[in-house]
Amino acid sequence: MLPWAQVGTCASPTCAWAVALPYRALTMAPPLLLLLLASGAAACPLPCVCQNLSESLSTLCAHRGLLFVPPNVDRRTVELRLADNFIQALGPPDFRNMTGLVDLTLSRNAITRIGARAFGDLESLRSLHLDGNRLVELGSGSLRGPVNLQHLILSGNQLGRIAPGAFDDFLDSLEDLDLSYNNLRQVPWTGIGAMPALHTLNLDHNLIDALPPGAFAQLGQLSRLDLTSNRLATLAPDPLFSRGRDAEASPAPLVLSFSGNPLHCNCELLWLRRLARPDDLETCASPPNLAGRYFWAVPEGEFSCEPPLIARHTQRLWVLEGQRATLRCRALGDPVPTMHWVGPDDRLVGNSSRAWAFPNGTLEIGVTGSGDAGTYTCIATNPAGEATARVELRVLALPHGGNASADGGRPGPSDIAASARTAAEGEGTLESEPIVQVTEVTATSGLVSWGPGRPADPVWMFQIQYNSSEDETLIYRIVPASSHHFLLKHLVPGADYDLCLLALSPAAGPSDLTATRLLGCAHFSTPPATPLCHALQAHVLGGTLTVAVGGVLVAALLVFTVALLVRGRGAGNGRLPLKLSHVQSQTNGGTSPMPKSHPPRSPPPRPQRSCSLDLGDAGGCYGYARRLGGAWARRSHSVHGGLLGVGCRGVGGSAERLEESVV
Repeated sequence: MLPWAQVGTCASPTCAWAVALPYRALTMAPPLLLLLLASGAAACPLPCVCQNLSESLSTLCAHRGLLFVPPNVDRRTVELRLADNFIQALGPPDFRNMTGLVDLTLSRNAITRIGARAFGDLESLRSLHLDGNRLVELGSGSLRGPVNLQHLILSGNQLGRIAPGAFDDFLDSLEDLDLSYNNLRQVPWTGIGAMPALHTLNLDHNLIDALPPGAFAQLGQLSRLDLTSNRLATLAPDPLFSRGRDAEASPAPLVLSFSGNPLHCNCELLWLRRLARPDDLETCASPPNLAGRYFWAVPEGEFSCEPPLIARHTQRLWVLEGQRATLRCRALGDPVPTMHWVGPDDRLVGNSSRAWAFPNGTLEIGVTGSGDAGTYTCIATNPAGEATARVELRVLALPHGGNASADGGRPGPSDIAASARTAAEGEGTLESEPIVQVTEVTATSGLVSWGPGRPADPVWMFQIQYNSSEDETLIYRIVPASSHHFLLKHLVPGADYDLCLLALSPAAGPSDLTATRLLGCAHFSTPPATPLCHALQAHVLGGTLTVAVGGVLVAALLVFTVALLVRGRGAGNGRLPLKLSHVQSQTNGGTSPMPKSHPPRSPPPRPQRSCSLDLGDAGGCYGYARRLGGAWARRSHSVHGGLLGVGCRGVGGSAERLEESVV
């Protein structure tokens, strides 16, 4: 028999007789006999092995090199094993009409995608093994269909996201969920917390850094929770953990594993330290004085916290009416304090369309009004205590137009677009009129203009918001309602700008919100800055060369002059007359003739300085410094005059002025 032939027993006598026939006899049978055999039993997929034991059909297709689910699998199959193949995707046709399938194994394939309702007909499925594949995410419809599923194994994938409703079809029946060895930072905690029959939950070797409080409070049947090797610094108190390991304490004692996490051993984990678990090896990662120590060996007295301390905060802030106000407050403590803001009306300030309270202690008010002025209180809290600081906000009022309210047009809070960029991308409703335009754009300025708008809409003031590609900081400009032009200055050359115009309508009463309308947005770009005159660069270069060449000439002239002086003085000394005394010659008895008297020689003239160097028209040989200065000036004028004449002719500005400023 070949490896893929049918084995075991068949339900019908025809099928059993066919199994007993040798393969060669089947190949030589007439077509009518083959048709009879096909009508008696469904064919087994060519590379698979089919077993029919105790009226339960099992199709074994493991290690067969399959690239997809065989399309001719018997729909009456109860157990289907497709592990260790190369299947890449699953879709609804793969398991259609297999309502009796109980166990489906797809482990260690290359599955990257599961189509919506791929398991839609598997209403009897109890066990689904998808471990060792390449799944990146599970959509809300990927696991729809198996309403009686009890065991779901998804370990060893690359899951980074699981949709919130992915497990909704089997919340009441699931008993075993394995999500270990994935890339999960968040899991559908709401769905997991609503599984009353869950016994085992494996979340180890993921990237989970926080557990929501009470996530396991409803899991009364949970007996094993594995959180090993995640990024948990703390665990919130949960009634589930109090069961510990004492089998007599509860009907389902919990086995909890959370080693391999960077635990921050402070007062937040004191409740966990009080659970008797002396045989586990969890260690502390922080604070520094407890790092590396066994969690269960640290005395309870060392699990301490530091109360909050306000490190710095805004003392007083003055803003113009309609501008953004940013109040800052920073606090230190262990654990990190939670920041809150209380407004001048003694109410907690929460996030809204006009105010944003950030976790780091920053409070931003989009468009301020006189009603926002007052004293704000920053509150920092943690389990060890709390700290407060006060910030005073003053709003400078603007003159209101004639369409303000009778009480002086006191504006209240206003709604405003989050930013000019998001508004330009489609957040908000753009009106057809007026249209915002930016004209006369230069490298550093641009003229913003807009139409008068609809006469029925009163305007309290205009607000311009813009930012550039060079800096994402949003800049605000307040424009009176009577203006329809505004000149932007100090722009960045060669940058792209997004600009939006908003109209603020006056409030009907002191407690009403100021209406904000987005009138329009525009995009413009500033040209690059005008390049400097190339002659200036040449002028500077020429000056540098002049200095270098001049230094060489000065040194050469100095050496040459000293040589001339030394040579001239040596030649003069050679022509000086010798001083001779009168000498009488001795003769043989004769008188010596009297010597002829010579006229006294005039002293030789002193050697004059050489004037052979052409250093300009001079009445005589001036001093070295004067002659060298004249030559330096003429050379500078000649070089710079030539450079300027070529580079800056017709550009503007005189060459003499540039030369004077440089030389």
